[in-house]
Amino acid sequence: MSFMMIAVMVLALGAVAFSLGRTRASRFAPAAGERLHSRPNYHGAHMLLWVILPAMLFLVVWSFVAPNLVTQSVLSAPAASQLPPPGIERDAVLSEVRGLVDGSVEASFNPAAEQLAPVYRIASEQYGMLGGIAAGLLAIAGGGYAFTRLRRDFRARNRVERVVMLGLIGASLIAIFTTFGIVISLLFESLLFFQKVSPFEFLFGLEWSPQTALRADQVGSSGSFGAVPLFWGTIFIGAIIAMIVAIPLGLMSAIYLTQYAKPRLRKWMKPALEMLAGVPTVVYGYFAALTVAPAIRDFAAWAHIPGASSESALAAGLVMGVMIIPFVSSMADDSLAAVPQAMRDGSFALGATPSETIRRVLVPAALPGVVGGVLLAVSRAIGETMIVVMAAGLAANLTANPFASVTTVTTQIVQLLTGDQEFDSPKTLAAFALGLTLLIVTLILNIIALRVVKKYREAYE
Repeated sequence: MSFMMIAVMVLALGAVAFSLGRTRASRFAPAAGERLHSRPNYHGAHMLLWVILPAMLFLVVWSFVAPNLVTQSVLSAPAASQLPPPGIERDAVLSEVRGLVDGSVEASFNPAAEQLAPVYRIASEQYGMLGGIAAGLLAIAGGGYAFTRLRRDFRARNRVERVVMLGLIGASLIAIFTTFGIVISLLFESLLFFQKVSPFEFLFGLEWSPQTALRADQVGSSGSFGAVPLFWGTIFIGAIIAMIVAIPLGLMSAIYLTQYAKPRLRKWMKPALEMLAGVPTVVYGYFAALTVAPAIRDFAAWAHIPGASSESALAAGLVMGVMIIPFVSSMADDSLAAVPQAMRDGSFALGATPSETIRRVLVPAALPGVVGGVLLAVSRAIGETMIVVMAAGLAANLTANPFASVTTVTTQIVQLLTGDQEFDSPKTLAAFALGLTLLIVTLILNIIALRVVKKYREAYE
């Protein structure tokens, strides 16, 4: 019996328990002058939780224990005497056995695997049946206990809401611990990198040329790790060129859709605009590399602009700006629509024109939402990779020429971790240092945005 079948069985028992508890609780009649504390749905939910939670917790534990028990049963079989000593070879044979049983391997290269496959199948079925029986008994026992608690004065609502509260706290802790784990992993690997490369060189160096030692006499030669060109490329493409495109177009689109567009036009125009956010970034990359970049190169050649390249920061930034327009537009749209109508009417009553009302009343009132949209767009642009790889190139150039080729932090992270590399080499560890720097920059952007929102926040009744 597979894990999925057992889980479906437990859920079915939970549904039966919910129906039984709800039906039983619906027959409770309150005493004179008394109100029932919990509705029938809460009594049914209480039984449902007692059926599902113990059985599911057991299944989670069993999913880790059962494979080891099955393996021990296989190793205790007489045919297991032909297996090699514990190590990689034995693990490979056991992997073949599991593949033969689950169908992922059609034929085995080792005769012992063919002999052990039936043993593995029988043991797997036995322990699967044992787990199913144990989970079923736990579900029935939990349901029986909850059924004995079905009384008119039982506070089922408090018990159910407490479990829900614990679930919400658990979900929050998962997010917090995940973030904490990401920071710790990046910090640990970055410290290993900074033991090999000076932090001053990494943060302030002007040359990025990481190399991997190929011979013993090249151990001390690991290239240059000055990340300033990468930081500048990220800011130049994602925070300057892309924002010059996205902020005006996104904000003006939101103003038009909320203040000027007719309802019928807004009904189809807003979803069409937001569809830009759903286009895969590789499609934007193809568009930038095949259409925008050649056009910019031809324009630069026509205008006799020096240093023009077929892969340019301007091409990547323009397409990236178009990609993140929905992030700015959607947040600004919602913020402008949330401004009370009384503020618009008061502005018009004082003689202001629609454009003056938008500039002096609506946009300042919606500024926190607009800042949030801009921050989201900047974060999205900073983390973009495909467009930069396909349209801006991989050259770490420290230049302010938008027609030249540059690269970004995320692009270099992908390049550093691609291929067969020594994991403890400075070249590979540099990817974690770049990731930690990018995380710190994002944190600083969030802090700045929170301060701006706090300063300009307006409360409406």
